[in-house]
Amino acid sequence: MRDNNNILQALGAKPINCREVLESYFAAGEKLRPFVTNTVIYLHRALEREKEILFEGAQGTFLDIDHGTYPYVTSSNTTAGGACTGTGVPPHRMDCVVGVMKAYTTRVGEGPLPSEDRYLSKMLHSLGREFGSTTGRARRCGWFDAVATRYATMINGIDELAITNLDGLDSVDPIRICVGYRLNGKRLAVPPCDVVQLENCEPIYEQMPGWKKSTSSAKKLSQLPQAATNYVFRLGELTGAKVSVISVGPTRVQTIFL
Repeated sequence: MRDNNNILQALGAKPINCREVLESYFAAGEKLRPFVTNTVIYLHRALEREKEILFEGAQGTFLDIDHGTYPYVTSSNTTAGGACTGTGVPPHRMDCVVGVMKAYTTRVGEGPLPSEDRYLSKMLHSLGREFGSTTGRARRCGWFDAVATRYATMINGIDELAITNLDGLDSVDPIRICVGYRLNGKRLAVPPCDVVQLENCEPIYEQMPGWKKSTSSAKKLSQLPQAATNYVFRLGELTGAKVSVISVGPTRVQTIFL
């Protein structure tokens, strides 16, 4: 503590009171005590009782330390396999993998984003969308990247797709989908492993008509504009997974289950 305070004081910061820190940590520890357990045993006992368990991951596939666009990655496994390594529940006990993705593609910070589009980014930002919930930092936005998503489907073993933010495209017409990459004159169906090559990839687009009307009040598939329905199912075709959920807003009632 003395060494830490010397550093803090040298930086012009207020030193830490050891007793106050210990007291606050002990108080927090007492509140958390009832919830501390061997979670591996807890989860396996739940499986024995045939309880349903939902594992929710954070961050995207391409931030995975093993399969992501290194060095623009995080320090852990963000793919579905991370649920096993992080919990102690073995792979063969996982029943279904749901891939959650937006109706367009976004990325925070540096790293390759082949389908990035300034017009789409500006439009979404003007609607108050795609800002980091903690930092407020504007996300980079692009057209839906079916190449990256198809690869993510392979890595994660995705069975079903949950497509969110469909309403973000309500005013866009036409809508583009990145269906391939072009690198050095060759067409690629999967992302190259080398991040420099990925940065040099040019997107190959397929174009679909927009619907130019609000989808935010839709409660079931039949209430979506036909062009929106066509777009959603085209994403499923391109990525190789069944679309099971469509979200048209931030509230629960704006979720359509197929």
